[in-house]
Amino acid sequence: MTDTFGGYLKQIREAKGLSINQLAGLAGISGSQISRIENGLRGVPKPATLRKIADATGVSYDQLMAEAGYLREHGASRNENPVPGWATSKDKRDFRIMLEDDGELMFDGIPLNKEDKQRIKDVLTGLFWEAKQMNKRKKSGSASDNTDHSGTNN
Repeated sequence: MTDTFGGYLKQIREAKGLSINQLAGLAGISGSQISRIENGLRGVPKPATLRKIADATGVSYDQLMAEAGYLREHGASRNENPVPGWATSKDKRDFRIMLEDDGELMFDGIPLNKEDKQRIKDVLTGLFWEAKQMNKRKKSGSASDNTDHSGTNN
């Protein structure tokens, strides 16, 4: 096992005899994105990207999620949704509420199959946590923007 997800991905790619561009083509993502992941120049890929890599390499999605740190670090079981370590209990509650709607999912009036529903759930999962993290950064950034830097003592 390697120390980083990028090293793990490179190990998989090489074991499959794939070049960066071949893997990128199979996964439907850019070669530069694969290269940045492998070289540690990009953070952990989103769940939707991991799904594409899993499909392209034949490696289980759960295994990639665990290696990326989503499952291992946060104690999620195989059937739970990945939760980032920075998520508060309110964030987790918001996420659970978002996914609770068990209504029939359709596209163009046709019910989606289980695989399509899972793909949508994966994309929503990644988007939800990305939006939460961006909002947290904005809030922490705006708090520091209100600091008085005038040098005067009031």
